[in-house]
Parts: sequence; structure tokens; C-alpha cells
Amino acid sequence: MSTMDLEKLKMTGAGRAIAVLTSGGDAQGMNAAVRAVTRMGIYVGAKVYLIYEGYQGLVDGGDNIKLAHWQSVTNIIQLGGTVIGSARCKTFTTREGRLAAAFNLVKKGITNLCVCGGDGSLTGANIFRSEWSSLLDELVKKGRITDTLAKKHNHLNIVGLVGSIDNDFCGTDMTIGADSALHRIMEIIDAIMTTAQSHQRTFVLEVMGRHCGYLALVSALASGADWLFIPEAPPQEGWEDRMCARLEGSRIKGSRLNIIIVAEGAIDINGKPISSTYVKDLVVKRLGYDTRVTVLGHVQRGGTPSAFDRILSSKLGVEAVIALMEASPDTPACVIGLSGNHAVRLPLMECVEMTKLVQTAMNEKRFDEAVTLRGGSFENNWNIYKLLAVQKPAQSQSQFSVAILNVGAPAAGMNSAVRSAVRLALAHGHKVYGVHDGFQGLANGEVFEMEWHKVAGWTGQGGSLLGTKRTLPSKNMKKLVETITNFNISALLVIGGFEGYHGVLELFEARSQYEELCIPMCVIPATISNNVPGTDFSLGADTAVNAAMEGCDKIKQSASGTKRRVFVVETMGGFCGYLATSTGIAVGADAAYIFEDPINIHDLKTNVEHLTEKMKKDIQRGLVLRNESCHENYTTDFIHRLYSSEGRGVFDCRVNVLGHLQQGGAPSPFDRNFGTKLGVRAIQWISEKLTENFQQGRVFTNSPDTACVLGLNRKVISFSPVIELKDVTDFEHRMPKVQWWFNLRPMLKMLAKYQTSFCEYVPGEIEHVTRRSISIDSGF
Repeated sequence: MSTMDLEKLKMTGAGRAIAVLTSGGDAQGMNAAVRAVTRMGIYVGAKVYLIYEGYQGLVDGGDNIKLAHWQSVTNIIQLGGTVIGSARCKTFTTREGRLAAAFNLVKKGITNLCVCGGDGSLTGANIFRSEWSSLLDELVKKGRITDTLAKKHNHLNIVGLVGSIDNDFCGTDMTIGADSALHRIMEIIDAIMTTAQSHQRTFVLEVMGRHCGYLALVSALASGADWLFIPEAPPQEGWEDRMCARLEGSRIKGSRLNIIIVAEGAIDINGKPISSTYVKDLVVKRLGYDTRVTVLGHVQRGGTPSAFDRILSSKLGVEAVIALMEASPDTPACVIGLSGNHAVRLPLMECVEMTKLVQTAMNEKRFDEAVTLRGGSFENNWNIYKLLAVQKPAQSQSQFSVAILNVGAPAAGMNSAVRSAVRLALAHGHKVYGVHDGFQGLANGEVFEMEWHKVAGWTGQGGSLLGTKRTLPSKNMKKLVETITNFNISALLVIGGFEGYHGVLELFEARSQYEELCIPMCVIPATISNNVPGTDFSLGADTAVNAAMEGCDKIKQSASGTKRRVFVVETMGGFCGYLATSTGIAVGADAAYIFEDPINIHDLKTNVEHLTEKMKKDIQRGLVLRNESCHENYTTDFIHRLYSSEGRGVFDCRVNVLGHLQQGGAPSPFDRNFGTKLGVRAIQWISEKLTENFQQGRVFTNSPDTACVLGLNRKVISFSPVIELKDVTDFEHRMPKVQWWFNLRPMLKMLAKYQTSFCEYVPGEIEHVTRRSISIDSGF
């Protein structure tokens, strides 16, 4: 789409009407989607209507269909559930019900409908669309509308957003609500593990998932559960004996607790349900362990949405409006999905049919195919869980040793990566060394051997249990090389931030001077700043955004009884504006000042005027984020003083520095899962390089592809040589020269009602869904 076309699109909403409804089971993030659709619709010049109580409200009409204004969706982004309501509607499944719905839409001139719900809700929307012309003809024949009105509104455009905590819709990497549900589950598992540890108990946790085991699977992977039951992969005959043997073996090796996770739709190989109560009774009878059952139930649907779900819903909602504005009578109904970190448009019914294929495979007991049809991410999760859940003796001991260290500031997810790397390296027969305090500790010889059970429980631990420092190798290069020689270290796995990448680059460049450094070296990016070249996401960034978001939510709530107040909140991130931008979208900030998007005094003046105008309306709170290094002179204190002075008599101003709370806390489900999978992939790569480069009794590597950053780019896992990344790195400001997330900035501004050029927005791509495409994604 050209720049001119995008600018024209801003005006195409004039005279058009969009309606948005939420249907089926509620999911956290639906409110963020409603907010985004409403505000983007108004931004492009359309009328936007909110339909209350889902399809039931569409059928009943009247006050259930209300014209929305910008303020209608203020302060809802942080709310769980759906403020416009959701209801099951049998009437809409009948022709009479859809006739009533069509009449209610035509009366208000609505021919663009955005539906947020599951596959049943989206299928209903597609049926409604396909019948639209005949429904209008029938309304004309009955004299309920005029022929002129029918011709004017002769086509209905449909766009779907998938709201489902089960993440069970094919074509999209994530559905709205799934990440938030994982947050609820992990909070409960973390809490239960403390009491289980205290009393030496076994806990059986039942999570939602009648037909899809996604929540159970990721929860088990993120918590290191001892056993897992999911509907897509029933256990083989004799599972009772194997499960009890695993639990008993765990206790013998020193564990004081056992966690078993059961999806509510779990079945055995014959299709017989496996209940949490049955599992509990089995453990008590066979092993005599003190065992409890916890059924999580609807708590998984509740609570505030995670940062991921707020950003996802905002991104998909904005794209839904653009898709509706671009749609023609020949455009098939589409669903807006997520591919990597990009919104994509997918043919609705292709996705629905592919989703149904999974259930068909399960009904016909083709369980291996069902796992594959769930997509590469699901299959990869399942394989890694099986790999790490129980210790298997290495087939043979290798001649190699791997040293693992953390470098830079601590970041949530570091410990998850260490745990999976240690366990897989041991499974490959390698000797594994842990290193205290990064490159400095390596130079000082602070090296110790690591064991399988020593890393149990590490996935849920924040910070760095190995200890970490920012020191680069060049400070102690000679001593560091001596340690590598003394311990006969064959490979290095560095888990850390910009210093980790920079340090491995120094080691690579020192190979010509020190032959001992001609060993495989891999960097797993881990920093809250998300500023490591070679990857879209770093470990710890998701946890930090959630921490900053929760802080801002509380700050906003503190002003609930105060009129006309603006908060200036400082985030971390160094020179990188990822944390400020992502948090800004997640909390609905009025602005986010970052280094990469330079500001001047005119911008600050415009922002003050914007907030002044805002305070004259119903919205009487403002929130402005500032990245800690966004400007040398426009400091947080300066902006606070400027706003306080210019806003005097209209609003008052407060300042908050979030500080190191953004580095603390337990890792988010994403960071636990991401860290676990990166640790596995890193060891697989290191093992390959060790084998390929072992000659004459030693490892020798000198090619660029043996010192790499392990990154996730869109949906592709890649190993980028550090020497090649050097050209795309801004070393002065410690970040990549080009950053993908900068494309999110226009969305933040549009949803905050700032005047911004629409041509800066990057629209979603059009994709198709096939059995092959969903089975070969990167696994993330």
C-alpha cells in the first residue's frame, strides 16, 4: 500500500459505520480490543457503535446498540472481562434471529462488523455475512425497510478477532486472553509450590482446556511440573505405574514436592476421561503421599489483562478497522491474527476449518496428527517438556564441557534458560560448569560443576541465581583464557544483555591472539531493555513491561478520586525506548518520550495543549512516560516542572520513577517458556558445533558462524554471527540501529488522539492457512 493510499484511507471512514461486539466466553484483553476498534474507527472518520451483550444485543437492538465516542472507552484497557458484555444467543442461530439483527444494523447504517470471540462466534458472523443480501431482500418484501435503503447497504463486511483463553484457533500464534490466563495459572502454581515445599505435598492442579491442552502444556513447561495430562496426547497404557515411579524417583533425589497438571479435557488412550480426583486418589493409594487437588476454574478468565494481551488486542483492533475500510464486496471475511510480532489478515473460514481438523483428528484417535495440527509452537512445547521433565542417562559421555554464565544486569528468564541448558547438556553427555558473576567470575576461576537436580525449581526464580556482572572480557582477557584452559572448557553459553553480546564479540576478535578462544560461543539475549542486536525479543523484557504496566495501573488508580492530574512516569531501558513504548500502549498513555523518536520544545508544548484540552472533557487524568535517556536536557524533572507550570489552573502534575522494580519479580509465563526453549536450542547448536569442529583430540573453531547471538526474528529462530551484527549496532547508545517495534509508535499516538501521519502505520499482511504452514512455524 502506497503512502498516498494510506493518507486517503484516513478519510474513507466518512459516512461509514462500524459496530463491534464481543461474543462467547470472555477473555482478558477484549476491552483493549473494543477500545482500539472504537478509537481507530473514529480516527478514520467513521461512526462507531458498541453492541452490548453480544449477538443477543444485536438481535434485540434498541439501547443495546449505542453510538460510541472517544471517551466511551476511556479507562477500560486495564479491565478484565468485557465492559460491553457477552452472552450465548440461540436466537442468532436461527434465520429469524439473523433477520432481526440485519434490521437493527441497517436502521443505523452499519455495514461493517467486528466480532471478537471464539470459532463459533466467528462462524456465526460469516453465516450472517453470506446471508446478508437475502436478509435485506426479505426485509424489503415484508415492508420493514425500503428498497433504496437495502441497495445503499447491500454488503456487510466482517472482520474477526479471536478471543479465547485456550489459544485453540489455527492461523494465529496467540489468541486474545491466553497470555493473561497463563499469568493467573502461574501465580497460583508459584503460590502452591511454596506450601507444597513446606509440607512435602503433591498437588494436582486442574486447568481449563476441554479440547485444547495449551494452557496445561505451557504451565507445565513453565513450572517444571512432574507430570502432565493433555487431550491431544493421552498417556499410553500403564501410565499409572510410570507416573508413580517418576514421583517416587523425584522424592528419592531430594524433592519435597510434586506438581501434576491436568487439563480438564484430559483422556486416556481409549478416550476415557482422566479426572484430577482420580489422579489424586491414585497417588495416595500407591505412594501414600499427602496429596491435594486444586481446580483453578474461572479464575483463569479473571483479573486484569497482561501487557501482552493489551498490546496484542490494540494491534489487532487497529488492523481490524483498516481491513474493514479496505474491504470490497469481493473480499472474503477475514480474521486478524498474529504472526511473530506482526498483525496478519487470514481468511476466516480457512482458519475455522483448520481448527476443526484438530478436533476431528482427536475424535479419530490420530493423536500425533492432532499435536502437529496445533502448530509448531505446540508441538515444540510438547517435545521440550518430555525432554526436560525426567532425567534420562546420557547414552554416552562426551569429551566436551560447556560453561554457562550470566552477563549484564539481571533479567527474568535467565534462570529458566540456565535450567534447560544444563539439563539438555547433561542429557547429551557433556560436563556442565556454572560460572558465578559473568566474565569477571570466569576470569577469577569461580567455576563449579552443575547437576540435573541442582537446577530444579529455577524456572520460577527471578534475577540471576548464578550471579551476574557487567564487566567485559577485555578487562581480564588473559586470566579468562587461563580459566578456559584450566577447566578444559569446550564451549561458552552466555545469557545476558548488551554486555553479553559485546563480550562475545570481544572474545571472537581475540581469537587471533588466543587460540583457546577458538571454541563455540552462543549468546542468549536477556535484558529488560530489549536492546540486543540479532533478536526481536530478549529474555526479561516481557516481565519488565508487565512490572512497569502494573506500576502505572496503580498510579492511575491512585488518582481515581482526584480531578485533573497528569503523571510523568520514568521507565528504564537505557537509550532503547522499547520498554517505554510497550508500556505506553499497555496502559493507554498519552505520550511516551523515547530517544529514537526525538522531541523538541514544540512537541512538549503540543502535548501540554493536548492534555489541557483533554482535562476539559470527561477524561481528567493523564499519563506520560519518559524513557530514562530519551533526551539530555529534557529530563524527567524538567518535563514535570514544565507541565506543572503550563498546566497551572487546569491540572496538577506528579512524577514517579519506577526504577529497579522493573528488574525484579518472578518471570512472566512468556519469559519462563521463552528462556526454556532458548536454552534447549542453544545447547543443540553448541553440540552440533562441537561435533563438527572436533579434530585431533580437540575442538577448534575459527569461522564467524561459531560465535553467534541466538535470536527470534518474526517467527524464525536464527543464529547471527556477532561479527556480522557489529555493522548494525550502535555501540555508543548500546542498541541495534534499526528496531522493529518502532512501527508500534504510530498506533500509540493514534489511540491517544494525537495528530500523526497515518502513512507511518505499517498495515498487516494477507496470509493463507494450510496444514503445512501451521506445522512448520518456529516453535515460539
